[in-house]
Amino acid sequence: MTFEEKLKLLESGVEEIIPRADLVAKLKSADKTGKPLRVKYGIDPTGHEVHIGHLVPIRKMRQFQDMGHTGVIIIGDFTAQIGDPTGRDESRPPLTAELVKQNAANYMEQLYRVLDPERTEVHWQIEWFGGMTMSDVLKLLGKFTLAQFLAHDTFRKRYENGLPLGMHELMYPILMAYDSVAVEADIELGATEQKFNILCGRDMQRYFDMPEQVAILSPILIGTDGKQKMSKSLNNYIAVLDTPADKYGKAMSIPDASIVNFFQYATTLPPSEIDMVKRELKGGEVNPKHIKMRLAREIVALYDGAEAAKEAEAAFEKVFARGDVPDDMPVLEVEGPVWVVKALTEGGLCKSNGEARRMMKQDAVKLDDVKLTDADAELDITGEAVLKVGKRRFLRLVRK
Repeated sequence: MTFEEKLKLLESGVEEIIPRADLVAKLKSADKTGKPLRVKYGIDPTGHEVHIGHLVPIRKMRQFQDMGHTGVIIIGDFTAQIGDPTGRDESRPPLTAELVKQNAANYMEQLYRVLDPERTEVHWQIEWFGGMTMSDVLKLLGKFTLAQFLAHDTFRKRYENGLPLGMHELMYPILMAYDSVAVEADIELGATEQKFNILCGRDMQRYFDMPEQVAILSPILIGTDGKQKMSKSLNNYIAVLDTPADKYGKAMSIPDASIVNFFQYATTLPPSEIDMVKRELKGGEVNPKHIKMRLAREIVALYDGAEAAKEAEAAFEKVFARGDVPDDMPVLEVEGPVWVVKALTEGGLCKSNGEARRMMKQDAVKLDDVKLTDADAELDITGEAVLKVGKRRFLRLVRK
């Protein structure tokens, strides 16, 4: 791969590079010296499930790794206990250190579906913050002004609207910025909403007389609803740990207007092939459904392998194109009347009682094609019946 080809690949699917000239210079220096660049990405393990929108910057990190550079993951064990205030109207409740540790282990297991473990360093903030004194903290605070932070939309709006703004939340960008000093980051990856925090990292490195990192900002992946950003709270996400069938089905459910967004930010296709997808959609000679099927295969293959993608497509065709009920659905045996919410959770169709109730409110739960809307209902099965959630989740209930 030529230098120009590498640069074009790294620039693809990126919203902004600050500054681009520095990226070019750092890449040329790395080629000349043979010294890998250190590409940083920080995660706050405030939950345990990762969706493919979270992995847009991680796939960019893998591109750097494939070119011989080092991915540096920062586990925000300190910042996670604050919670990123960006875009929030209220403070987050603090997390315990033990919960952060458990979540981090789950996060990394999912990130390694994309990252090369041999070219990945993992660091915890406690490595450098654990030994800091109050004097050290005050020196860090002294490198920034209140005016700088009130220029940040989130902080300014909460201040102007009289909403609570904790002093610890002002520390979040400062801690994240010092991470870049601690690991000597050459590049930091993040979503566009992280721009302020990542630019603080450039400032912090300059204060410590270090070369400033390059900020590479990735766009937000639209959710499967085609309207808002992918989010677990909006239930419009594709999880890394979803089954191949669920990933495939969710990808097929996106509106046609979101196809290009998903190809750009949820697959590893080169820019030339994405340009071809755009031409096919614009020309109208190819059915968008067939383009979407390719998208679904690409997403499943990325996380579960080509064979799993092929099987997921065959199952989708059988169930949805022909209206069949799958043969290999899970089975739950019941001894008598069973609470519908319990059947949904014990059968694995929903992850929690809360999700089961939400699905019923959305008219997404059916028993033998009859909608179930009463979350307190008892299901009295004689023989067997098929319980269904949405378009892709099936459970066979069997009376013992």
